[in-house]
Amino acid sequence: MGTKEEERYDEIVEEVVKRLAENDLYVKLEKCKWKVKKVGFLGVVIGLEEIKMEEGQVKRALDWLILKGVTYQD
Repeated sequence: MGTKEEERYDEIVEEVVKRLAENDLYVKLEKCKWKVKKVGFLGVVIGLEEIKMEEGQVKRALDWLILKGVTYQD
């Protein structure tokens, strides 16, 4: 990200935080991640060009045991 793009990004973030505050909505800035190319959210990795499941989530799903011959009674 070049200097001009970074300055524009900062302006946009500042405007978003300002509008949130104007509507009595707030974010905990220490919990926010700034200027990252990807972020994990609810077991999903959201990136610039893709959205995918976190590796650990995929591994757990693949490692599930498939139960055969199990019947359920009402």
